[in-house]
Amino acid sequence: MSTALEQTPNQTWASGAHRRTIYLVLAIVGISILFDGYDLVVYGAVLSTLLDDPSHIGELSPAVAGTLGSWAMIGVMIGALGAGAVGDRLGRRKVMIVAIIWFSLGMAATAMSTSIFAFGALRFVTGLGVGVIVATGGAVIAEFAPANRKNLFNAIVYSGVPAGGVMASLLALVLEDAIGWRGLFMIGASPLLFLLPLALVALPESPRWLMSRGRADEAASTCERFGLPKAQFMSEPVAALKEETNSKQAADLNKSGFAGIFSRSYLPGTILIGTMSFIGLLSTYGLNTWLPKIMQANGASAHDSLYSLLALNGGAVLGGLFASWIADKIGAKAVITSTFGLAALSLAILPQFNTVAPMYLPIALAGIGVLGTQVLTYGLTSNYFGTASRAAGVAWCAGFGRLGGIVGPLVGGLILGAGLGPTYAFYIFAGAALIGAICTAIIPRSPAAATIVSSSEALTQEERAQALAEAKAVAG
Repeated sequence: MSTALEQTPNQTWASGAHRRTIYLVLAIVGISILFDGYDLVVYGAVLSTLLDDPSHIGELSPAVAGTLGSWAMIGVMIGALGAGAVGDRLGRRKVMIVAIIWFSLGMAATAMSTSIFAFGALRFVTGLGVGVIVATGGAVIAEFAPANRKNLFNAIVYSGVPAGGVMASLLALVLEDAIGWRGLFMIGASPLLFLLPLALVALPESPRWLMSRGRADEAASTCERFGLPKAQFMSEPVAALKEETNSKQAADLNKSGFAGIFSRSYLPGTILIGTMSFIGLLSTYGLNTWLPKIMQANGASAHDSLYSLLALNGGAVLGGLFASWIADKIGAKAVITSTFGLAALSLAILPQFNTVAPMYLPIALAGIGVLGTQVLTYGLTSNYFGTASRAAGVAWCAGFGRLGGIVGPLVGGLILGAGLGPTYAFYIFAGAALIGAICTAIIPRSPAAATIVSSSEALTQEERAQALAEAKAVAG
């Protein structure tokens, strides 16, 4: 007897159990990244308290405080790259669970630190777990999300980074006087109490990953236990190759980890994706760090300048979700190229305004292009690489891009420190966005998508429909 999915190949859900499993996976990854965003922003929210009162962790100068913030970012970069080295070998589930435990315990330990050295070291250690979550989450979503919703689901979970920042800011405003900065860090450790048990019960190992490791029996058992349709989750679309595919390319597609993404077939796309992510995070962290100061230099009051961050991040969240919906229809590559271009144009016209109020709309549009683009970048990356090297691909995107996150604030500081003024600052960030658009536009077609057959007697109608949907998702 045919299943509902077999009767209607384009239907999103095979059963209620299938839908429930996917939404639970979405919730687990989304909440993890929400708390990652919380972790990255809560330090800034409590920094004034630490600077004003040396009794907490010691006498802090602004320079030392900035260094402490950088240690967390360095940890994120190393953790993200490390996830790529192990994620394609140990599996998605194990890595996610270990990372949830890791960053939760790191936040709790940081809350109890009493010295500058301990605080900085624990921020670095916590950052390692944050980086693993950011890198692995994209691979998990890519392998569980329906083909027609991959970009949307990626946008939802990665929007947790700015959303977590908003949560940290609001909780600091409401609760810091009552529970102190240590209490705010303890809130960051709370996933250990509710998210870890949920992940242990509801997060399955990826059947696609199990198949890529030759563990077909475990993949079948996982599908049966969680209500996942076997035809969709136990067949990799690149399994059937065109006749013209050479043996070297086929071997490259089967390589795992960094060996796969730096193979000859993937290398051009890997370099361009890394550059695209670098530019996106350079702009994201550069603008988030210095935009209020740039606005003040342009005539805004200290209070009004803070609204620029609200416009930037609000545009990123709302615009990123809308852009991801479009990306699921026409491909992520075209959308990211367009949004980078939108950011370049918006930032370039900002110096033309003589009053502050009209500047908020272009800033919101720039938010779509830089922060919103970064959300789509993870989606494009996770779908660009095949199962064997997917975790490494997302790790490369997150890890190499994080270098941009470190460089961006330095660029803004150098611009203002040199007395170049807001006009040059906007033009430099606009130029960076333009480079991002060019890099995205010339990313070659994914080798995984290029090798999917358009028709084959080896595939059933259902498998062919799924393969074509997957090809559209990765082709960009």
